[in-house]
Parts: sequence; structure tokens; C-alpha cells
Amino acid sequence: MRVTAIALALACVTANGCKSTGAESQGAGDAPGAAPGAHVDGQLLVLAPDSARLASLASATVGTTAPDSVRMNGRLVWNEDVTVRVFSPFAGRVVRVLADAGRVVRAGDTLALIASPDFGQAQADARRAATDLALAERTRTRTRDLFEHGVSPEKDVFAADADVARSRAEARRAEARLALYGGDSASVNQLFPLRAPLGGTVVERNITPGQEVRPDQMLANAPQLFAPLFVVTDPARLWVQLDLPERDVWVVKPGAAIAVRTQASPGRPHAGRILLVAGSVDPATRTVKARGTVDDPQGELKAEMLVTVDVPGGSRGALSVPAAAVLLEGDTHVVYVEEGRGRYRRAEITVGAGQDGVVLVKAGLRAGDKVVTSGTLLLEQLFRQSVRS
Repeated sequence: MRVTAIALALACVTANGCKSTGAESQGAGDAPGAAPGAHVDGQLLVLAPDSARLASLASATVGTTAPDSVRMNGRLVWNEDVTVRVFSPFAGRVVRVLADAGRVVRAGDTLALIASPDFGQAQADARRAATDLALAERTRTRTRDLFEHGVSPEKDVFAADADVARSRAEARRAEARLALYGGDSASVNQLFPLRAPLGGTVVERNITPGQEVRPDQMLANAPQLFAPLFVVTDPARLWVQLDLPERDVWVVKPGAAIAVRTQASPGRPHAGRILLVAGSVDPATRTVKARGTVDDPQGELKAEMLVTVDVPGGSRGALSVPAAAVLLEGDTHVVYVEEGRGRYRRAEITVGAGQDGVVLVKAGLRAGDKVVTSGTLLLEQLFRQSVRS
């Protein structure tokens, strides 16, 4: 939406565009002063009926034809619901990379093999715990046999039972830890298989054979270290991030249908919908964050593409005015309503979304009102001069 900023534009008008011609300065009713031939009655600016200034003014009728949608800019990103960034939970050295960018993997597939003493320690702990459990069970069996033959006291049986319980708990803990990372206690080879937690396509690979990795890599405050070893996602399901101006928040609602267009295929919009709209305004940009989703089974869309997004505004029947009629004074939008020849009412309005030179009006005007579209800066200058005089 194109809106005129009064403070800058008035200076230009004063310097160049509002100098009276000889014929105008001699027009009936014009007199020397701050605003010759004009006076203000409340919010009503009155010009002399035969003032030469009237010839430079043009008006348009407030209509109910408004854009069917609001167009805004967005950015495509990976859908985080189907995206995983893979890091290594163990320190070690990369031995072999099994998955390259572009490969389709299933959940549990091995992406790389990492030689890791820490993983070897976990394997050894699991083997030791299994051995201790087997020993504790044999000891309990022998102790019970001795007790039944009157050789050992009953307290030895109780102690043997407790040892078995402790050993079983430790064995389960060690096996569960190893299984969490995709290993087993069958061998102690120190080769950690880095697996894909989700199925999808490997869209990013930042790992090479011989590279050293460590578990705190994801926490390091450095971009070169923060990069994940692999990124796996479903590239056919993307998110679109939107920064909504405050005036457009009322249009964009969760669940609303959207049409996503790219420079690569402007004539083929991709259908999507709005997922959520943030509940607060970003104090730095004065915009509201919104997120949508779009499916791309043909693979035409790419992450980080800049796109245009059309959101249906439900604006049929809403009032609209040409953008040239609207002045911006601070946070206030102003138009001049023509109420008769030489009579112009200064009205504050509440605007909505706009595009293609048309602005939605939410409050402040009625259908059929005539607003000034050419000469609004001149009227604003005369209004201010008359108020000061």
C-alpha cells in the first residue's frame, strides 16, 4: 500500500508545488496571509468557490470493490515437524560416510560410522553388566543349594537375591543406554553407527571422513560448529514464514488458505494454509510472525526461496479508497472528504490491508463519500496554515 508521509511531502509542496500563480493570487476571495482564500471550521476546510486552487483537486467515490486477497512476502523453510538435524552424541573420528546429500533414507539407517572410545566404553559397560548379572545368578543358585543342605545361613540367600537384583538393574540400564544409540553388547569395536532418527531425504551433509566430532558440537556458540552433521527432512512439505504488518493481522487467521508463488514459477501457485499467527508484535520490526505450510510433491519449491503469498482477505463488500487519497501523519491515516464545492472535511480513518493502489477502510468513511485523490497535500498545507493563523 502506498501511503504519503505528510511531514516530508509538505516540505516539497511548500518549496515547489504550492506557489500561487499570478491568476490565482488575484482570484476573488484570495487575500494575503498564511492561507489566502481558505479558513477552517472545526475539521472542515472551506475554500472560496472561485479559488483557482479548486482546479488542481480531483476526487473519487468511496467504493465497495476491494481486493479479494492480500499479498505479502514470505520465505520458505524446512518443515520442522518432519526435519531432524543429526549430531553425534559421542566424541570420535569419522571413519566412513554412508549417506550423501540427496539420498533417501529410512528411520534407523546408518548415515556414518564414527570411531569413538566413549562408545566403546558404553559397549564395555554393557558387556560387564551382563557378565556381573550372570555371575550373581550363579552365586545365588549355589547359595540356595548350600542353604537347603544346612551349610549356609538364610541371610546369605537374601544377600545373593539382592546382588542379583542390583546386577539385573545395572545390566538393563547399560543395555538401554547402548540401544538408545543403536548399539549392542555383542562386540566392543568402538564403531558408533550414526543413524537417521526419521525417514526422509538427506538435504544437507557437513561431515567428511577423518573429521573429529564431539557431543558438545550442537552447543558451541559458533556457526561453523553449530552446523549439524546431517539434515534429514521431507522436501515435499515446507513451511512458509511471514512477517505481517500490523494492519494485515486481521486478515491472516489460522486455517486460512494461501497461494504461494515463486519467481521460478509465478504462474503456478502452490496451495497451502496458515498454521499459526504469533500472539505478539516483534518490537524491532513492528511485525507479527506467522507460519504456513505448503505441499510440493513435484519438487519445484526450495528451502530459503523468497515467495509472494496471497491470503484471502474476505474483503468483498468492504469499503476501499485509492491509496493516493490517504495521508499518514504519525500513526494516523487522514483523508479529505468533499462535502460540496470548496468544502473539504478532514477525516481520520482506520485502514486495513491494501494492494494494487487500493486501500481497505475499516472505519471513518461511508459508502458514497467522495475523497480527494489529487491535491491532498495542498489541502493539508492549507488546513495547517489556517489552524495556525
